[in-house]
Amino acid sequence: MSSTSDNVLHAISGAGGGVLSMLLTYPLITLSTRSQVESKRAHSTVLDAVQKIIQREGISGLYAGLDSALFGISVTNFVYYYWYEWSRAAFEAAAVRTGKGRRKLSTLESMAAGALAGSATVLITNPIWVVNTRMTARKNAIEEEDDSHKGSSDEALPTLQDPTGRKALRRIKPSTLATISAIIKDEGWRPFFAGVKPALVLVINPILQYTLFEQLKNFLERRKNGRASPTDAFYLGAIAKLVATALTYPYITLKSRMHVASKGEKKYTMINAIRNIIREEGWSGLYKGIGPKIVQSVITAAFLFAFKDAIYDFTVAMRSKALAAKKLKIKAK
Repeated sequence: MSSTSDNVLHAISGAGGGVLSMLLTYPLITLSTRSQVESKRAHSTVLDAVQKIIQREGISGLYAGLDSALFGISVTNFVYYYWYEWSRAAFEAAAVRTGKGRRKLSTLESMAAGALAGSATVLITNPIWVVNTRMTARKNAIEEEDDSHKGSSDEALPTLQDPTGRKALRRIKPSTLATISAIIKDEGWRPFFAGVKPALVLVINPILQYTLFEQLKNFLERRKNGRASPTDAFYLGAIAKLVATALTYPYITLKSRMHVASKGEKKYTMINAIRNIIREEGWSGLYKGIGPKIVQSVITAAFLFAFKDAIYDFTVAMRSKALAAKKLKIKAK
């Protein structure tokens, strides 16, 4: 098995695992994202938010932006796992050349591999997540039929009726391409890289997540004297993501807000943006939506690791069977 081929298999497995896990947990992503970007005046419980979204937009409202999210997670995970496995292979090869002969990464090596993979992923996929956050937050999703009031609603979760009672508002559900076109037309190309700085800071999230996962997995495999199963990966992935998300959540909130900031809104540095949130909303503003986000992140990560390992094992088995069949066919000739 060549190293490059193995890296691609890991990348494909990661992309497939990401898509499957996101399909299962996407409504929680919608709730968390809206909680992060909505006005500070719109206080509500998670249950209230679900009821309001369904009332205004139907069940489909819980899946706003799903198409861009699935595309985004598949590309994100493919890029991340490819570079992570490439980095892992480089460290392992270096260990063999120096005579150490070990096959497991140290904590520092895991962190370095995660930093390289995470940084490459952020730079390549940030535009995708800007579009997804815009669609999920439903920014500018409600438009008045009366042009004199168009664009007057600045709430992430606006009502369907004009408060003046003169005109009803109609729901607009822009496609991914329409959202991209609107951003380019109204704001240019720069918004696609909004939030890159906090996103690069957030590279620490997958670094913590994958480093903790790898070290827990190594410990478990030493205890079991064998390979960890997809079920083991499920629980280890949940633990790793819980720790990583709890430690980095304020920057997750900051990144979401920067993604939905329009052209006319005042821009802040990361530090000033954090200070602004604390001044206007208190410390709790940095943790808005953390409930559904923690649940979503932990469940998604758990299924991701489980699905990835299962898909990887399946693809390796299929490839081995195909190679064996090819050899038999050659011998038969």
